[in-house]
Amino acid sequence: WDNADFSRGVGTTFYQEFSTLNTAKPPFVRDVEAKVRRYMRSSYSAAWTLKITWEKAPVYSSWTDTQKTITYQAVLTTDGFRSYILMLYQDRGMQWDYTRLAATNVLIGYT
Repeated sequence: WDNADFSRGVGTTFYQEFSTLNTAKPPFVRDVEAKVRRYMRSSYSAAWTLKITWEKAPVYSSWTDTQKTITYQAVLTTDGFRSYILMLYQDRGMQWDYTRLAATNVLIGYT
């Protein structure tokens, strides 16, 4: 992750919360459950899920270039005992010029 700069009115951040403890699960939550089951190879039933989207986020400081943006999501989910995060990036969505960032060890995701 790097610093995004929304100070020039470019880009949007929004979120959607899904509390599914005793309710029907929307398709998005069922898809998250399926991904957790597949990647973790265990049973999983979400009680709560939060989807955060950064859409067309310009790099800090946006005065350098507001045309090169990135769109990505973080999905946090828990069954009340175990918690997971999915980090999703738009295909070909990384438009930041990573050669101009302060950090030179850039990667998408986490370690």
